[in-house]
Amino acid sequence: MIQINNLRMAYNHTEEELLNEIEIYYGIKKNNIEKYIILKKSIDARSKKRMIFFEYNLALKLKNENSKKYSKYEEKNYSVPEYGKEKIPNKPVIVGSGPAGMFTGLILAENGFNPIILERGKDIKTRSKDVKNFWNNGIFNEKSNVQFGEGGAGTFSDGKLTTLIKDKNSRIKKVLEEFCEAGAPKEILYLNKPHIGTDILKIVVENIRNKIEKLGGKYYFDSNVTDLIIKNSEIMGVIINNNEKLYSNNIILSIGHSSRDTFEMLLKNNIEIHQKPFSMGIRIEHDQDLINESQYGKFKNDSKLGAADYKLSYRTKQNRAVYTFCMCPGGYVIASQSEKNSIVTNGMSKYLRNNKNSNSAVLVNINTEDFNSAHPLAGMFMQRKIEYSSFNPNKPYFAPVQLLEDFLNNKVSKKIKNIEPSYTPGYYFKDLNENIPNFISESLKEGIINMGNKLKGFDYKYSVLTGFETRSSSPITIIRNKNLESLKGLYPAGEGAGYAGGITSSAVDGIRVAEEIIKKYKP
Repeated sequence: MIQINNLRMAYNHTEEELLNEIEIYYGIKKNNIEKYIILKKSIDARSKKRMIFFEYNLALKLKNENSKKYSKYEEKNYSVPEYGKEKIPNKPVIVGSGPAGMFTGLILAENGFNPIILERGKDIKTRSKDVKNFWNNGIFNEKSNVQFGEGGAGTFSDGKLTTLIKDKNSRIKKVLEEFCEAGAPKEILYLNKPHIGTDILKIVVENIRNKIEKLGGKYYFDSNVTDLIIKNSEIMGVIINNNEKLYSNNIILSIGHSSRDTFEMLLKNNIEIHQKPFSMGIRIEHDQDLINESQYGKFKNDSKLGAADYKLSYRTKQNRAVYTFCMCPGGYVIASQSEKNSIVTNGMSKYLRNNKNSNSAVLVNINTEDFNSAHPLAGMFMQRKIEYSSFNPNKPYFAPVQLLEDFLNNKVSKKIKNIEPSYTPGYYFKDLNENIPNFISESLKEGIINMGNKLKGFDYKYSVLTGFETRSSSPITIIRNKNLESLKGLYPAGEGAGYAGGITSSAVDGIRVAEEIIKKYKP
């Protein structure tokens, strides 16, 4: 097979037109093309007044291999390292079933290690009912919510799979292929900005669990790891729910960025934890039609383009980074807390992204100097202070909201205009400036105004701001060595441990941890 790159086509092209273009510009007769595979597909809307284009990288299988001037395409597949020589003393135990935990478990299960996966929350079906009950009726479950349960926090999101990590070993390909096998759309293998959507993600995580168990792994729900069993600086096992002991010499901590009680437990056990910069801010909500028009112009209503997205950034006069994060086209702002009497927001979209509103986080970079404390969990305490101050006991679990023009002028909004907040169970009006440090508030104001110059309508005065997005990433790093251990046999992994920033990178980090165990032991 050969590879051709940067083939640019009008977005509404036919397959025949695609083949004609290959013949015209690359000199490859279309009757010589046995098949083609899309390797990458992205949207180019820079010339939206005239036309919007799709740009392709393609692999072509030719009937007659006579195109020496084109680079060969060789498919690279994922493979595990050679097994180690030691006999593994007991089953590996994975703490947490988010992307990192799932893929550590999957790789170990595929290679005969029969892992045990402990999840403090519920299976995805039960968890989904608990989350729906919270959003509809305000009944909050600390053990089963958007943060805790099968699939991790990313299950209730847009399901974005973009990542900036380098991938020489085809681990990302492995992740995407497993998602497809479990029910995700095949297009995630080649789209420049792939996403699954929360509705399909729920199916995917359940199917991956079924595969792991079929291969010899085992899940245990309602199983919160409350302590470690350590002897002579070596992990020996865990304690579950303050009661049951489970012994293992290989414990993988795939705990997620909201496992605050686990962070505290690790500190108590003298596991080295460092502060880490992260970001906080608000959710901004627009009419999706406004975003479509800003990005696609006269082509805004064409279903082939789908709901438009954006990614904006700005550096303030005080050299503070402000940027949009986890943009959810046709999505919802959701209640995402994991502790009682607190408010946390996030964004979520279904696969079709067909809700009336769009939303994204607008975040401000928080440096460790901003914590004003040397405590390893100072960032967590800073998050918690904002989350608890946003809770209104007269309107439990209602989120504070404000129109953009009122936020800019430090005024409490009186009523919503033409954009209805999507957050449930409800909202109340509040001056959001009062709940956050001044440097965050001023950075948000400066950043949003500037972003309005880059994307028409982003600074629309009746846009809805919902407070607060505090959990964009983990506020800590659990230190690990070159073998990915924090002490012998204890492997911190994924976003909660400070080594990833999203579904794909977390899954890849989980694979890397599985590889370390495989290199040491035979199954």
